[in-house]
Amino acid sequence: MATRERVSLEHAFILHHREYRDTSRILDVFTARHGRLTLFARGARGPKSKLASLLMPFRPLFLSWTGRGDAAQLSGAEPDGEALPLAHKHLMSAFYLNELIISLTTRHDPQAQLFDDYARALRRLCVEPQPEPALRVFEKRLLECIGYGLELEVAPELHYQFQPSQGLYPVREDVPGAYAGRTLLALREESLDDAQALDVARRLLRQALDHCLEGRELRTRDVARSMLRRGNA
Repeated sequence: MATRERVSLEHAFILHHREYRDTSRILDVFTARHGRLTLFARGARGPKSKLASLLMPFRPLFLSWTGRGDAAQLSGAEPDGEALPLAHKHLMSAFYLNELIISLTTRHDPQAQLFDDYARALRRLCVEPQPEPALRVFEKRLLECIGYGLELEVAPELHYQFQPSQGLYPVREDVPGAYAGRTLLALREESLDDAQALDVARRLLRQALDHCLEGRELRTRDVARSMLRRGNA
């Protein structure tokens, strides 16, 4: 008989949670050494539960569990430092990061670098007035971690277009939608300080991510578009 795995005090974030039976939750978690996995948290939302306020997205945690595969049971949770002071206006951006991880990573595949990149992106969302630079850098690093990194060795004086099947290739400057080489180099260096470089990063990374998503829609994108339409109404 296979022994039950016991994991203690693993660095983790909760990506998503949903109710299970009367007082429990099913947690989608992202961990430093075990990748993304599902945990059953029994009694985590009962009237006497001490974990209800702790098991929330965007809070650095130490999680412990027993079991293997997708039937592991949460056995303990502790805060890993202070809760991140994430502003309400940046919550949708943070949920977008979570949805990207859920949609594009494989369960039980350790991604230590991506875990660090995710934590860094959340910290940036807490302190920077605009979320876009942090989102674009995380998207770039996520693509690298899952094997679809962009080859950004380009000439600053040239212009390029992008096709997922062949990457970036040079085109004339007057080709609609062409990316200026200097802005692609800004993305390579993750130096997205001006509006043009940020716009190029958004459009190029969107192309690459959509290819990886294979037609799947991201709910956070739909919600963000709906909120924008209501704001402009």
